[in-house]
Amino acid sequence: MASTARVLKLGRRYKYLAAAALVLLLIQGLVVWSFSGLEEDGEINAPQKRSRSPDKAEHSKDPDSSTGRRSWRSRVKGGRAGSEVARVTKEANTKSKLSTRIHVPQETWANLTRDGDTGSVEGPHPTDHGFTPKCEIKGKDALSALTRAPSRKCQQEIADVVCLHQQGKLMPKRLPRYCQITGKLMSGLQWEESDIGAPPPEKPLRVLYMLVVHGRAVRQLKRLIKAIYHKDHFYYIHVDKRSNYLQSEMVQVAERYTNIRVTSWRMDTIWGGASLLTMYLRSMKDLLEMTDWSWDFFINLSATDYPIRTNQELVYFLSKYRDKNFLKSHGRDNVRFIKKQGLDRLFHECDSHMWRLGERQIPEGIVLDGGSDWFALTRTFVNYVTYTKDVLVSELRHFYKYTLLPAESFFHTVLENSKDCDTLVDNNLRVTNWNRKLGCRCQYKHIVDWCGCSPNDFKPQDIVRLQQVTRPTFFARKFESSVNQEALDILDAHLFGEPEPGIPGLKAYWENSYHNMEGLKGLTDVTLTAYTSFTRLSLRKLQTPEQENRKSACSFSADGFPSSVELYFYDDRFQGYLVTQKVHPSATLEFWMMPRGSLRIVDQVGAASRIQSLEVGTEWDLKERIFRNFRGLIGPMDEPVAVQKWSHGVNVTVTVVWIDPTYIIAASYDIAVDTEADFTQYKPPLSRPLRPGVWHVRLLHFWELLAEVKFLVMPLTFRNKEPLQKGDKSLHAGPPRGQYMEQNFQALSGILDLPPRAEIEQEADKRSELMGKDLEKWADNSLSGFWSVGGICTKTASVLCPSLPVCSDTYWSSLSPDPKSDMGSIRPDGRLR
Repeated sequence: MASTARVLKLGRRYKYLAAAALVLLLIQGLVVWSFSGLEEDGEINAPQKRSRSPDKAEHSKDPDSSTGRRSWRSRVKGGRAGSEVARVTKEANTKSKLSTRIHVPQETWANLTRDGDTGSVEGPHPTDHGFTPKCEIKGKDALSALTRAPSRKCQQEIADVVCLHQQGKLMPKRLPRYCQITGKLMSGLQWEESDIGAPPPEKPLRVLYMLVVHGRAVRQLKRLIKAIYHKDHFYYIHVDKRSNYLQSEMVQVAERYTNIRVTSWRMDTIWGGASLLTMYLRSMKDLLEMTDWSWDFFINLSATDYPIRTNQELVYFLSKYRDKNFLKSHGRDNVRFIKKQGLDRLFHECDSHMWRLGERQIPEGIVLDGGSDWFALTRTFVNYVTYTKDVLVSELRHFYKYTLLPAESFFHTVLENSKDCDTLVDNNLRVTNWNRKLGCRCQYKHIVDWCGCSPNDFKPQDIVRLQQVTRPTFFARKFESSVNQEALDILDAHLFGEPEPGIPGLKAYWENSYHNMEGLKGLTDVTLTAYTSFTRLSLRKLQTPEQENRKSACSFSADGFPSSVELYFYDDRFQGYLVTQKVHPSATLEFWMMPRGSLRIVDQVGAASRIQSLEVGTEWDLKERIFRNFRGLIGPMDEPVAVQKWSHGVNVTVTVVWIDPTYIIAASYDIAVDTEADFTQYKPPLSRPLRPGVWHVRLLHFWELLAEVKFLVMPLTFRNKEPLQKGDKSLHAGPPRGQYMEQNFQALSGILDLPPRAEIEQEADKRSELMGKDLEKWADNSLSGFWSVGGICTKTASVLCPSLPVCSDTYWSSLSPDPKSDMGSIRPDGRLR
């Protein structure tokens, strides 16, 4: 009888457990349903179809995602309850369709700025609600732009443009066409391999390379210049106004070569913006006024371009067709192109954003054309565009001032309607690595009210495309050494021959992440915390017991903040951060901080064996499928995403569980992985701040562990670039009410075999109040579990610590030899390599 009672008691206990699990699954299902409704209302209303991609969870709310609702045709179950948010968003969409005066109630302003509104980008922005335009602003797009523009000046510009447009005073109605040829020009040239060995022309033409660059990839840019350099050609470089470190490096390069110059002025150019066309036109005027530069062709390049044929071959080809202009057209369907490109919409650029303001009419009388914004133009045509008084050009300049992606259409349209229209060749001499499924992700929606596409980086498996092109091509894009350098190595071997074995630095790549010339504004609180901690850990390494015999000579202290930080790659793998630091006594040291592995994959059979990798980080690049925040320096206010890599196989459904340092189950959701899925990713909408410490993300199949990865949420020693104060202690206290999402997942603790929370939570609460040296010690101990000191070197030989190697003698230092990018003297043949 006693045993029977125990059985009944156990039965009741498991019945309650089963019922609880059933209720939890039901709640998750309801959340998925409501979350799906929210997602469908939250996209930019661009007139292109939503893409289906194999790399994104169906209900992912990642801001880096495309506008597509689905990706791998898979499910993400779990997330936040969103029915109320969806209702408010839908209501905002309905209300904002009404044409109204700008003087509207506060609640209507709030509705107009919600994510669901047409053209809304990354949510509402601060706005001066007291702004009064000169006319009654009509149209949803214009009203939305006014509510989102962050500055009064930008609001004024938008209102002035809209008022002029509504009065019919902004856009030309009709323009003259001087071309005598009817129909669309589609002339092309076939590549003749016999041209390669032809004798050089009697008067070889000279090329002007216009380099339009931004970012921090100095070494890749130097490698490009080195590859295309010849003393007979010219190189004019415009560096984006926000890229000060790159600007200083290019000025130094220009000081060494008389045929390289950097613009004396700089602009903030944005993707799709009118500023890019303004920059080109101003550069062209500069170049025509340089009487000592006698060039024949204008070719624009970015830092992610690279030659696939030699300068000599290019000169032979252009000399044969020296009166032709090379621009790539979209094709024959003009109506579709105009709609897709947004040429029938009015745009205005201000506050580093391209605002959509409504519809407009295309001028009558001309043929509108466009395609790629990479081209090769004759000096004659550049002179015409720059100096002509033709109504065609002057009015088209005005028209394209308010046009999205104007550089992709302005030069095409001018040439095709000019008297020299017969010089147009439908070929821009490039090969672009387009992968629409991955590249069309609306990734620029934070800077433009439109959805666009971006090419993928070339990788070794893509190089075959260069051999399959039949039209004349001399350049390819895009290349990123931080993503893959091997593709560039293959091209170099093709252009310049195989390198001699044993040359140091061939497989290495360094890219600057921070330089002190930019001040602390070049750092975040997270990176400032990490870099200063890396310095302390490295200096402590010099004083470890195994080095006691040199302890007195190798005792240094940091002099201020780090001077610079470089990302270090070897053989296309991230190897860590290189931190340069001035120290006392007087010296400059460089520390190599290597990431430690934190992934564990459990051996499985069948469908569960498909898992290849599990990572957590921020700045996930859906297009290139990498984390741009290499090895995840994550702080309490960040929004991490979990990414899984799969081999192909049968469909499988897995559960992903996030566990914080105090064993709170922060999130749990299921992912259905399609048979051909390569990657799956999802960012759970966790309440912040995240609790600092070691987090775990587990991947489970029927609650059996497949993989587990640990990641660190760093305690911050700085807030707003100042040392943490007592008033900031809530930053390390975890989420409000100790819960990361509306639903509570702690019922899963038993299944996951988690220990009791009480004691560890008390310790975490005590740590959250740490300040000063105690806080630094906590940060250092935390980071040391995920990073180790790989090497320490000195810029110049140290008398105080003679055992330290000189940085230039190491293989890893940013000061070690880099033959790919080091620009030396001009060779007798006029080249640098």
